Amino acid sequence: QVQLVESGGGLVQAGGSLRLSCAASGGTFYAMGWFRQAPGKEREFVAAINWSGSSTDYADSVKGRFTISRDNAKNTEYLQMNSLKPDDTAVYYCAAGQVVGAWKYWGQGTQVTVSS
Repeated sequence: QVQLVESGGGLVQAGGSLRLSCAASGGTFYAMGWFRQAPGKEREFVAAINWSGSSTDYADSVKGRFTISRDNAKNTEYLQMNSLKPDDTAVYYCAAGQVVGAWKYWGQGTQVTVSS
């Protein structure tokens, strides 16, 4: 049974940092990513990474501030979020699949709240 479990969310002031983790089990996931959904908005893409970590992709809104990475030995991906803004407030979801863009599995989400 595939499980993706996020952790690391919380409340932070604008300009601060958080590091999200997503622990995966029950399979091998060549592509992993992060999405977010703010209240009243649709879920949006944040970042993605391939198996080796040689290819990453970011939404324009987070480029230069967020960094996605993964540790395949631990079956875990990370999202380092720096220079956080109130607009980054959302529930952040981990996603996994065999190909970037074909997301088959989702975590339950972790809340990130950035206060001004």
